[in-house]
Amino acid sequence: MAAHPLSLLLILLLGVLLPCGDSKFIAYNTSHGVVPGKLNVHLVPHSHDDVGWLKTIDQYYVGSNNSIQGACVENVLDSLVPALLSNPDRKFIFVEQAFFQRWWRDQSEIIQGLVRKFISSGQLELINGGMCMHDEATSHYIDMIDQTTLGHRFIKNEFNLTPRIGWQIDPFGHSAVQAYLLGAEVGFDSIFFARIDYQDRAKRKDEKSLEVIWQGSRTFGSSSQIFAGAFPENYEPPPGGFYYEVNDDSPIVQDNIKLFDYNVPDRVNAFVEAAMAQANITRTNHIMWTMGTDFKYQYANSWFRQMDKLIHYVNLDGRVNALYSTPSIYTDAKHAASESWPLKTDDYFPYADRINAYWTGYFTSRAGLKGYVRMMSSYYLAARQLEFFKGRNESGPTTDSLADALAIVQHHDAVTGTEKQHVSDDYAKRLSIGYKEAEEVVAASISYITGSDGGSPITKFEQCPLLNISYCPPSEIDLSQGKNLVVVVYNSLGWKREDVVRIPVLSENVVIRDSSGKEIESQILPLANAYVGIRNYYVKAYLGKIPTVTPQYWLAFSASVPPLGLSTYFISKANRKASTSMQTLFKATGSATDTIAVGPGNLKLIYSENEGKLIGYINTRSRINASMEQSYKYYTGNDGSADKKVIPQASGAYVFRPNGSYPIKSEEQGAFTVLRGPVLDEVHQRINSWISQITRVYKGKEHAEVEFTIGPIPIDDGQGKEVVAEITTTMKSNKTFYTDSSGRDFIERIRDYRKDWHLEVNQPVAGNYYPLNLGIFMKDDSTELSMLVDRAVGGSSIVDGQLELMLHRRLVHDDSRGVAEALNETVCAFDKCTGLTVQGKFFLRIDPLGGGAKWRRSFGQEIYSPFLLAFTEQDGKEWTSPRVSTFSGLDPSYSLPDNVAMITLQELEDGKVLLRLAHLYEVGEDKDLSVMASVELKKLFPNKKISSAEEMSLSANQGRAEMEKKRLVWKAEGPPQGAKAARGGAVDPAELVVELGPMEIRTFVISFL
Repeated sequence: MAAHPLSLLLILLLGVLLPCGDSKFIAYNTSHGVVPGKLNVHLVPHSHDDVGWLKTIDQYYVGSNNSIQGACVENVLDSLVPALLSNPDRKFIFVEQAFFQRWWRDQSEIIQGLVRKFISSGQLELINGGMCMHDEATSHYIDMIDQTTLGHRFIKNEFNLTPRIGWQIDPFGHSAVQAYLLGAEVGFDSIFFARIDYQDRAKRKDEKSLEVIWQGSRTFGSSSQIFAGAFPENYEPPPGGFYYEVNDDSPIVQDNIKLFDYNVPDRVNAFVEAAMAQANITRTNHIMWTMGTDFKYQYANSWFRQMDKLIHYVNLDGRVNALYSTPSIYTDAKHAASESWPLKTDDYFPYADRINAYWTGYFTSRAGLKGYVRMMSSYYLAARQLEFFKGRNESGPTTDSLADALAIVQHHDAVTGTEKQHVSDDYAKRLSIGYKEAEEVVAASISYITGSDGGSPITKFEQCPLLNISYCPPSEIDLSQGKNLVVVVYNSLGWKREDVVRIPVLSENVVIRDSSGKEIESQILPLANAYVGIRNYYVKAYLGKIPTVTPQYWLAFSASVPPLGLSTYFISKANRKASTSMQTLFKATGSATDTIAVGPGNLKLIYSENEGKLIGYINTRSRINASMEQSYKYYTGNDGSADKKVIPQASGAYVFRPNGSYPIKSEEQGAFTVLRGPVLDEVHQRINSWISQITRVYKGKEHAEVEFTIGPIPIDDGQGKEVVAEITTTMKSNKTFYTDSSGRDFIERIRDYRKDWHLEVNQPVAGNYYPLNLGIFMKDDSTELSMLVDRAVGGSSIVDGQLELMLHRRLVHDDSRGVAEALNETVCAFDKCTGLTVQGKFFLRIDPLGGGAKWRRSFGQEIYSPFLLAFTEQDGKEWTSPRVSTFSGLDPSYSLPDNVAMITLQELEDGKVLLRLAHLYEVGEDKDLSVMASVELKKLFPNKKISSAEEMSLSANQGRAEMEKKRLVWKAEGPPQGAKAARGGAVDPAELVVELGPMEIRTFVISFL
């Protein structure tokens, strides 16, 4: 609230010269802006509000379950309104749209009107703008885009504003994709964060390089750079006692001269001292103070009252200038300084906050939840496509509920696995509820596409979300009464795809035909007893019931499906057995020379019959003949009890701190079973009582698929265990390997090395772990080995020639990072609780040097977007014309180029369509495919006439040209980095052809006539 300067001076003089006189009303002057030539201290009031962590998102919002944590976001937002209303100089930033939107919907028109004024005047700034502050290690880039878009479009539609600042203050390390894709490409001018490695932070303080120009993309270089600021310590107020929640113990500014403890000079001196300390490690005459922390401003006035006083008295003192600010104001001030900033490339992984404390365990924590998130992510992508083909039904069902659940679970204490168990359960429940509604959308859309909704009754299609544990009631039916099982296979990729479908069936006497009546090659495989036990236990745990039938077999067949389309297959009873897998049990022979080749095509995996393990990899087409071994081991979780001179550190949900590694030897030495058939070969191995795996090699494919089942991990010895799969070769990898950034770019990693500082190695394993969303590879002068994953995991190369993936963790100690709970997941059924069993897959392949990118990129898309299966029953030959049995959403003669993926096809509320196309290759990654690509929009929508295709920012909240025009241009120190990035040109409204340069993602809102 502004006041006349002479009045303020008189009040101050009275307070100083007459301390024993009567106190007077003080009108605090908080109107100061930036003052040139002075040190400007930007006070940024904020509350960091996790959308789930110790409490669920609902509990945090309404303020329940306070025995765990006293936190109520509704109170924060409620109390902000009168606090901002009472002084127009006050400012506040709010981040988490998942909270803001539910609060907004509950407000009266009067309150909404006030909030609109706060936002339009800049008093209240909605920054970052996503539904949550997403994680950057375990979230896939498509999920990051989707959750950001959900928040940004709400802000645009409701307030006609576009967030311009990234505020990733709490994620545990920061990805290159966040900088260039979720930063520059959404139109942000800057991004701020708190968590960087403690060694990195110390060096940056010395060099005044906490604030940098971050070029996260090797492909885009300076064209997608962003101003990035790491805070000096954390996202809280600076040292010196500036916390002002009602119960905080920091000294308030006591300026009432009639009362004891008058302390204005002391508080002003403390303020100036803290400001000067931060100025000494910061460039320019602007510093930012983050005035808040987790769930603060429950009673907002308790903070603002003290900040009013600080600003007033500090500015009267005159040594520094204090002002209410926001990151936008701060960013503009930094930009106006015309400074050249240090250049940062790559990312900020891994993160350690002190010695022995690498936050690399959460890359794998709660592997089951991570797998569920990835499964739902791919399902959401496909469901939106199918929803578009039928037409969005505003009255429901829609995919919106799944969108919300997926957005929330991208939070940095959700998909990370760093939340309490009851909160993890809540995230899974929300995904399940969202899935059930989206499942209705998918079923109705398939019924519509196939023409099955025109009859009476409408054909109902069922799906199998628990197919991974062999449970699929629609396929487990008796076909002896002349029924057909109809299997609709949907392909959400933009190119034709052939892949093997596997479903459980009751009988081996089946035949499968395509829609033309042609018999399809298939294979029957036995359902292993171990899988039956898992199926029954987890169906009971998840659904509360016991399966009524138990299938004996898997039916595997190769399905060919057009782009963005479906194919239909018919399974019926046969008088003969389908092709049955030839099963051979191998045991130790005592001979060191006997080997077994597994694989029906070019790829052969070579096993030692004597040792019962993989020893070689041969590809007859590419002439690869390599030594290869695969094994398991576990790291024991350190409990920190041996730490005497440093803070004790245990391995926990966040932190990976091993206390030795132990190879896991097979309990049935040399015993394994090989199944051979016309579609695929399988190798079944029981490693021990709690680890088993099936390795598959498919006809026509040149990679190996390893399906692992791990759990319950035993902890009755009091030791937590972190289970790792290793691939060992003779490759000379020279300490170097490559990991993906959020499923997108690959970044070079060098063991025990950091590009930005001299690394002091104190954890040689945990300090070399990196997050994987797509995969990891290494190479030498002739070959490259790639491993791809089906969910977020941690991985590394601890020894030359070797890659490892951490697949599951179960620990018995908390790691003292706030969750106050050991990572010890259990599942209860049949009146007993056991440790969680995790089932998943990884994939591996060896290529000649330079040849692996094609597989990593194309097959990586297939892993992310598996076939979607839907089932129904038909009597005899009921499935006949005019029903559609083959469909493609594209022009029949068209498919997307091999280097382009469609990552979003979504009908919006106004009937327009949101379309995103992504180039899959980095510059120089592949000699054939790291080139400009083009997509014909007319052929993407063959049955509609496009009236306009407006190119948008990545989060679709502003025109691309408008975004580019207003983005700030920053100067980096040193010479320009690399050549100018190749980007697609403007789209001709008549031709409607979209060009994409390497790594480019282009976003459009399409309108139709």
